[in-house]
Amino acid sequence: MSIVSPPRELDKAEAERESQEAANDSPRVYVACLAAYNAGTLHGEWMDAAQEEEDLLEAIQDMLARSPEPSAEEWAIHDYECFGGLRLGEYEDLGRVAELARLIDEHGAAFAAYAGNVGTEHATGDGFEECFRGEWDSEEAYAEDLFDELYLNEVPQTLRSYVDYQAFARDLFMGDYWSADNPAGGVFVFDGNC
Repeated sequence: MSIVSPPRELDKAEAERESQEAANDSPRVYVACLAAYNAGTLHGEWMDAAQEEEDLLEAIQDMLARSPEPSAEEWAIHDYECFGGLRLGEYEDLGRVAELARLIDEHGAAFAAYAGNVGTEHATGDGFEECFRGEWDSEEAYAEDLFDELYLNEVPQTLRSYVDYQAFARDLFMGDYWSADNPAGGVFVFDGNC
C-alpha cells in the first residue's frame, strides 16, 4: 500500500516565481526610473510588452510613482526578453515596442526572424502573413514540397528519381526565397518577393 501525500500548497513567493516563469515566453521589457538610476538606486520593473501602448505607459507611470526619488518622470528600457534576435534601444518608441511584442506573441519566433530581416520599422502583421511560407526541416525540404506541388504531375514517373531537389533549393534561396533558423529546429521560409 502506498501513501499519497496531499498536494503541497505553494507559498506566495513560489507561486509568483512560477507565474513569472510561465510569462517568460512573452516579450517583456525592463523599464527603469532614470531619477533613481542617476541617484545610484536601481528602481524599475519587468513589464509585459505585448499590450496596448496606453496600458504599457500606465504601467510605467505606476512604476515611476513608486520610485524612491521624488518627482520621478524619466524612464528608459534597460533590458528586454523574448524579442528573438531583435534589438531594442533605451528610448525605443513605446508604441512600436508594444506592436512588435504583440506580433511576436501572435506569430512566435517566425515574426521575430521576419522583423530582423526586413527591419523593425517595416515589419507588419500583414507583411509577415503575405511572406511567411511556414516551417520546414530544411531549405531542401521546402524546395522538395514546392517542386512536388508545382511540377510533380508534369514529370513522368520514370524521371522523378532524377529531380535534383538540392539544386532546386539552392536556386530558390539564391533569389526568390530566404530562410531563418527556427530556434526549435529547422527553418522558417519566407518569400522574398513580398
